[in-house]
Amino acid sequence: MNQNLSSYWIFYTVANAGNISRAAKELYISQPAISKSIQKLEESLNCKLFSRSSRGVVLTEEGSLLYGHVKEAFETLSTGEDKLKRSIELGVGHLQIGVSTILCKYMLLPYLKEFIRRNPHIRISIHCQPTKEVLQLLDEQKIDIGLIVQPENQKNLYFSYLGSIEDIFVATSDYLTNLKKRGIPEDAILSNSTLILLDKNNMTRQYIDRYLQENHIAIADSIDISNMDLLIDFAKIGVGVACVVKNFVRSELENGTLVEIPLGAPIYSRRVGFAYRMHSRPSHSLQTFIDFYKNYTPEVSQ
Repeated sequence: MNQNLSSYWIFYTVANAGNISRAAKELYISQPAISKSIQKLEESLNCKLFSRSSRGVVLTEEGSLLYGHVKEAFETLSTGEDKLKRSIELGVGHLQIGVSTILCKYMLLPYLKEFIRRNPHIRISIHCQPTKEVLQLLDEQKIDIGLIVQPENQKNLYFSYLGSIEDIFVATSDYLTNLKKRGIPEDAILSNSTLILLDKNNMTRQYIDRYLQENHIAIADSIDISNMDLLIDFAKIGVGVACVVKNFVRSELENGTLVEIPLGAPIYSRRVGFAYRMHSRPSHSLQTFIDFYKNYTPEVSQ
């Protein structure tokens, strides 16, 4: 485009008014300024856009052709402005959240349920990835916010603490009874059981592996599972001893479906929270979500 937008707006206004004097009043600029702008536009396009008449100015054939396109362009801009205003009024936006499958079900969903109810025009995208990948997506600016276990190095990230999760080992009472019948003492259960663990790429698994190594607990046999729900289900049918997040099996512990195995050395709890980039200005959707979760407590126990 050889001319700036203001030149075309002047041309459009003169064409609609059919009179330079009337256009000058609408645009709050002088008639000579309008004439100069039209002349410059005509020179740039190498054609005559208006011809003078006793009543003012009329479009030439070339001017009529240009006017049709300019009119469409300005109407499109006007429509865009209207849609933008409505979007702002409605709070329309897009929020991309990264979260592990485990934290998504047990911690994120209770927040999302109420957030969506309050902000129905914000579109939500969920990227279910292990915490390590969520941190990478944040670094690459491919997501707006992540729900993660607090990393050791949270450089360039704001971390808002939501609560702690505690890892425990559980099994059915029948499974533990059978171990006892075989003469296996309580402090040797882990090293003499089939351990049901999350897969080795999971940060929770890596955390538990360090715990086992530091406490000199050898794994005799193990089953790697990628999904916490399936891991819990395996434990409930007596396949072995599962390492789970205590918060997520409270009902099973209360009704006796699963039994927590006492440990000689505790597994320290881990902090969970929302994280987002420190040095970038939050979008409207992200800021809305940040303001929401900082002032909302889900009904479910964390």
